[in-house]
Amino acid sequence: MNSISISKIIFTAVIFVSFSISSCKTDRPKHSNSSVKTQTNKELFFKLSLAQWSLHRYVKEDKKSPFHFAAQAKEMGFEGVEYVSQLYTHEINKLGFDTVIDSLKVISEEAAIQNILIMVDDEGDLADPDENKRNQAVENHKKWVDAASKLGCHSIRVNTFGTNDPEIWKTTVVDGLKKLSEYAATKNINILCENHGWLSSNPVALMAAIKAVNMKNCGTLPDFGNWCVKRSDIKEKWGDCAEVYPDKYQGTKMMMPAAMAVSAKSYNFDEGGNETTIDFVKMLQIVKDAGYTGFVGVEYEGDLLGEKAGIEATKNLLLLASTKLK
Repeated sequence: MNSISISKIIFTAVIFVSFSISSCKTDRPKHSNSSVKTQTNKELFFKLSLAQWSLHRYVKEDKKSPFHFAAQAKEMGFEGVEYVSQLYTHEINKLGFDTVIDSLKVISEEAAIQNILIMVDDEGDLADPDENKRNQAVENHKKWVDAASKLGCHSIRVNTFGTNDPEIWKTTVVDGLKKLSEYAATKNINILCENHGWLSSNPVALMAAIKAVNMKNCGTLPDFGNWCVKRSDIKEKWGDCAEVYPDKYQGTKMMMPAAMAVSAKSYNFDEGGNETTIDFVKMLQIVKDAGYTGFVGVEYEGDLLGEKAGIEATKNLLLLASTKLK
């Protein structure tokens, strides 16, 4: 694809997103709770970003463009955005990887929003027991490190499923993380491990791995949810959960010393606007006590509210919880 074609695609994307900023205003969430609508005047110790997975149905089910994301986040009052790589698969296949990343850069600048990180999926497993597959996963992730650098992000989030065997995992995960972190260090990008299932959701094992990697740019992304360490089908990454890490709050506390991002996961809410399974005040207090002052990403994953309503409910709950901290 020549430079003229690329410029045309980017220009078209920017014009389309500019239109979507105004059109989004007619699609406001219908769910809100009056007790959490008004933001406190008390200064927040963190900044708010929006994780794109909160809008995955918008892309996957409604077949809308992921390029709308920056405008949607800005319109909902967020300062930063956290991209999800798998939501751009169609666009990458159609337009090419570099064109998509160049377009995201222009679009985010047009929306005047900060690019925070990229959550990378479907590029192989950095903890794969097969060394050849593990090395290929490292190579596959390098283009996303480059993309994060181009976009001005500080990190990419990676997956470290690999194996449920803790003896094998503690070696393979360190190998994969270290190799990728060494490359990412040359680009001033961090490699972040989320509690994202299997042994990565066991903070004791995860933090031992981070310590063994022993690199400043290899850290964590604590997620308020995602504490399933074993599925009913042990070979499946997702599905019915058979075993959960017993204390999500202690787990988050253990991960916070290495945290470079935080994900405020939510599922569903009660009539008072509280998350039904996660104490946001308790979680946010742990984040604050760790001295963290970066972005906290809203990541709504529920199915009772619409996506935008769920995002607003999560954001409102974070703001309310921040007023109850010590």
